[in-house]
Amino acid sequence: MIIFPAIDLKDGQCVRLKKGEMAEATVFNNDPAAQAKSFQEQGFDWLHCVDLNGAFAGRSANSEAIKSIRAAIDLPIQLGGGIRDLAAVEGWLAAGITRVILGTAALTNPEFVKEAARKFPGKIVVGADAKGGRIATQGWAEVSELTPVELGRRFEDAGVAALLFTDIDGDGLLQGVNVTATAALARALSIPVIASGGVGSIDDIHDLKAANEPNIEGVVVGRALYDGRIDPAEALTLARF
Repeated sequence: MIIFPAIDLKDGQCVRLKKGEMAEATVFNNDPAAQAKSFQEQGFDWLHCVDLNGAFAGRSANSEAIKSIRAAIDLPIQLGGGIRDLAAVEGWLAAGITRVILGTAALTNPEFVKEAARKFPGKIVVGADAKGGRIATQGWAEVSELTPVELGRRFEDAGVAALLFTDIDGDGLLQGVNVTATAALARALSIPVIASGGVGSIDDIHDLKAANEPNIEGVVVGRALYDGRIDPAEALTLARF
């Protein structure tokens, strides 16, 4: 299982939100590149990065910070937030981003997502952000009627790399990842699932491993790493064995 340490960018800084609210942002580092380098030195194999301003604006808004992160580390990076057209996908992949996360576009323009997945197989991650069990878009500001399973099934034959499932109701609250919903989603789909939202302790990684669902590819961990609730070495050892 992959542990994806998270860098969420707001106004060029590393922040964590609570339940997706931009007004509830806590700044953890003013230097995103230094934070990324720290995660690499701690032994992580991937980096998860989200352009929060971009998610609301519908276009990349923290490009300089993202490029500084890319230049600072050798790790593969998956990036989301405000990527809504093929030119943006191509631009970020050309800039060295490993995988691009498409969230709002997966709901509003599924044909574009399928086209991107066909053109760049293994490079597209579909973001399934759920609020109250329904898919939320536009930086989590709007909630649809679609469930994560329904969204995922739209892309099962499209060649996407993974489905990133975020439980918005628990995001940033450290109250525990939604293992039940994540495992059910992983069982329902052929696409690998990445868990996100609410990871608060090493117990969450234990619980995800205990679900014994091979289709759970990994888990995104944010606030619990920043405030020391999860020890990187312990988490990585658990995840790898």
